[in-house]
This record gives sequence, C-alpha cells and structure tokens, in this order.
Amino acid sequence: MKKFILSIVILISLSLSVNAQNYQTGIGIRGGLSNGITIKHFINSFNALEGIVAARWGGVLITGLFEFDNEFYNASGLTWYYGVGGHVGIWDVPRHADWWVEGEVTSPVIGADGIIGVEYTFPGFPISISLDWKPALNLIGYTGAWADSGAFSIRYVF
Repeated sequence: MKKFILSIVILISLSLSVNAQNYQTGIGIRGGLSNGITIKHFINSFNALEGIVAARWGGVLITGLFEFDNEFYNASGLTWYYGVGGHVGIWDVPRHADWWVEGEVTSPVIGADGIIGVEYTFPGFPISISLDWKPALNLIGYTGAWADSGAFSIRYVF
C-alpha cells in the first residue's frame, strides 16, 4: 500500500512540473464501443476536466474526468494524459448478462472511471485528435467492471 501511495505522489508531482496545454477548451465527437460527445477544458497548464455524454447498451452515460496532461517526449502538439472520474446513467442490461430475466431490463448505473490516452493538437489548425482507453467500474445498479471502452475523439479547439 505504501508503494502504491508513493507511486501516485510521484506521478502527480511529475505531472505538475510539465506544461502540456496546447489549447483552453475543445469540443467534439467520440467514437468507439460507446459513441457521443466530449468537451475538454484546461483549468491550468497541466490539468483538464473532461465531460463525456455517450450512448451504449440502449442507454446514456454521463462521465466526468479530472485529467493530468503531460508533454510526450518534447514532440510539439503531442501529449499523453491519465485521469480519474465517475459516471452516472441508465442503460438496458445486456441480455447475455441476465439470461434468467425475460424481456428488457433497464438499470440506472453509477460508477468510477479511469482514463489513459494520447492527444495531438495540430499546430496552427484548431483541431485535436485523441485515442484513449477508459475502463469503468459500476458500483450501483448493474455492477461490474467494463474494460472495453476505448475511443477515438476529434475536437474543435479554441
């Protein structure tokens, strides 16, 4: 446990020392196993808030994330990021998960999310693209871990 806490402190310290911001706010689309819209807003040079509204399993999830952005080997416009957050939503429980229930079952869900990815902001052009992996853990409602939520995003930045 001490090693885990020390690792978190080191990661946060490293991310505080790097200026990775290439824009203030970006809004766009997110495509993967769940599709939707994304908005990312930097609150300082290295931290951002990201909101995602996505559709999946016949429902909608709203996700909020706090992210740490870092320069990627001094490559202009290229950053990597990681973060944590949570989600709330409602979806139809997959039939294969509840085989003993007849018909559709709708379930509210609340849970925790993580994210790790890379992002490229085009110099002199107001577009950024990103590729990420966003595992989630439903804590209330249809519980369980979902490790298959990766996506490609395109944002207009200003």
